[in-house]
Amino acid sequence: MTETAYIGIGSNLGEPLENCRTAIRLLSEMRGCCIRERSRFYQTEPVGVEGQGWYVNAAVSLETERAPRHLLEGLLAVETRMGRVRKEKWGARVIDLDLLIHGDRIIDEQGLIVPHPRMHERRFVLLPMTDLTPTLVHPVYGKTMAELLDECPGKGQEVIPLGDK
Repeated sequence: MTETAYIGIGSNLGEPLENCRTAIRLLSEMRGCCIRERSRFYQTEPVGVEGQGWYVNAAVSLETERAPRHLLEGLLAVETRMGRVRKEKWGARVIDLDLLIHGDRIIDEQGLIVPHPRMHERRFVLLPMTDLTPTLVHPVYGKTMAELLDECPGKGQEVIPLGDK
């Protein structure tokens, strides 16, 4: 049985746009997953920290046979393969892959929370998600991605589209 999952992608070290593209390619090669669509790329202001370079962010939808935990393990393996080292919370990173939504599941386990617990507060997540699926309803909040984006504060969360899709 396959389910649709949504993955948030971000980078602010090295060549961020190329890092995001590489991550998408590696996701497309992951067994049990098939990328269906990609959002635009966005240049985004860092949230929750100061002194970092801006990010490039995007999101993808994929069809997956993987259970959420197994999919998360695959995302972490891609991050490791690309050289991500976790030193500090919200630190600069070569790549960040977040499991945002997995079907209509609600999961709160050690090391795995789905939907992503802060996605509704982050324009850099909601704008790409709205590109992909503005009418998708958040399983916890019962609002569409477009509604959540409309309610999300913009101060300190500038998001600039980077060219075409």
